[in-house]
Amino acid sequence: MSETTNARSLVITRTFNAPRELVFQCWTKPEHLSHWWGPTGMQLEVSTCDVRPGGMFHFSMKSPDGFQMWGKFVYSEVSPSDKLVYTNSFSDADANTIRAPFSPVFPLEILNIVTFEEQDGKTVVTISGGPVNPTEEEAAFYTSMIENMEQGFGGTFNQLDEYLAKLA
Repeated sequence: MSETTNARSLVITRTFNAPRELVFQCWTKPEHLSHWWGPTGMQLEVSTCDVRPGGMFHFSMKSPDGFQMWGKFVYSEVSPSDKLVYTNSFSDADANTIRAPFSPVFPLEILNIVTFEEQDGKTVVTISGGPVNPTEEEAAFYTSMIENMEQGFGGTFNQLDEYLAKLA
């Protein structure tokens, strides 16, 4: 899998007031993920959480009005407390990759690299991602969605902030 250069990458950095190992656990353990991952207002249900190279995190998200969608991460690199590399996509309930429910031209797969860096007892998380082998149309659509994705991750990361505060 290779990321093409015809789409801009999404890069978000956020500092969390928690130790790196705890923040990493929140990204890799189902008992934590269910409390914060996903868009604001969506309820996450974990189907599979096998965080290792070749493993998968398969989940569903349900809106308050009952709309349900599925997604998955397939991990290619897991460096405990330091780094996660995974390809994410929308999926069906059986973990088959499908098109995004909101667009037929959203890329099928997005490669994400998440790093965790400890700084003075806090954790700096940087996530960068971009489409895997997109068509020109998919690359253009992905680039047009970056601002929306930044806002979405902002809400998700706010939920992680709130969850981490409860664990402290």
